[in-house]
Amino acid sequence: IWVSEIMLQQTQVSTVIPYYHRFVSRFPALADLAAASVDDVLHVWSGLGYYARARNLHRAAVMVHEQYGGQFPSDIEVLMALPGIGRSTAGAILAFSRGQRHPILDGNVKRVLARHFMVAGDPASAAVNRGLWALADHLTPTRAVERYTQAIMDLGASVCDRRRPDCPACPLAHSCLANRNGDPLDFPQRKPKRKRPRRETGMLILEDQAGRILLEKRGPSGIWGGLWSLPEATPWNEPPTCPLPGATMQSAPGANPPPVRHGFTHFELLIQPYRYRIVDPGGGVMDDNTHIWYNPKEPQPVGLPAVIKRLLNSIQH
Repeated sequence: IWVSEIMLQQTQVSTVIPYYHRFVSRFPALADLAAASVDDVLHVWSGLGYYARARNLHRAAVMVHEQYGGQFPSDIEVLMALPGIGRSTAGAILAFSRGQRHPILDGNVKRVLARHFMVAGDPASAAVNRGLWALADHLTPTRAVERYTQAIMDLGASVCDRRRPDCPACPLAHSCLANRNGDPLDFPQRKPKRKRPRRETGMLILEDQAGRILLEKRGPSGIWGGLWSLPEATPWNEPPTCPLPGATMQSAPGANPPPVRHGFTHFELLIQPYRYRIVDPGGGVMDDNTHIWYNPKEPQPVGLPAVIKRLLNSIQH
């Protein structure tokens, strides 16, 4: 329940399902997750995005294993103190696993409530968010709370779709104020979206004589935190600096791969790859925890961002 709720925080059910099955197959118990390395967890998570969720899952598993004897907390305040678990996620976990009465307010529930009661204003604002929490608390029953919780989440995920609400199929159509008196698509009311800014970066595809590619581990936070990626280079300003001290590199034959675009929530990233080869290692093969030689034909089980995996696969064809 905990793993599924974390995966569903920012991803649709249809996308989550295969990742969920793969994850619980690899880590069938909390002790397995706590004992795993962060690299192993990120590798299994690779492609699902929002990688802070995976890092938080691992951190929380270690905390539960060490501080609570491997028993998942049943107190909501204790649960909310674990990494990656907010009020709504904690409420859902305890409703489904313990039958405890706690309101939830994920994105789907916000949409159902905002439409049903024609709640004006942006749910991201503190005042509107407080009002929605009050509605959620008032409506949550004291019995069969897990059924109600699943029902309202599923209603928002399926029938009360963000772009194509199926009002004729909705069991609440007769009492929904937006359906009766307005346009459901007008709710929730949000501020107009600003155009996502574009950022640019260069990335170095550096191959050794065996055809392996140098990967660099990113810092623990930020974009792709803790994942393995290609070394960054200043875009459109060749030649890039060799990341291996003492090594000599030269441009690979042929043109560089075309730029790759990748969308994040708040910005779009344009990646210009530069392909180089090592011609003189010069003692520059690093044996540390931040660089590895990666063989795309026999890939190691490390966490790679989806766009980097796609880029590496493209140069093999």
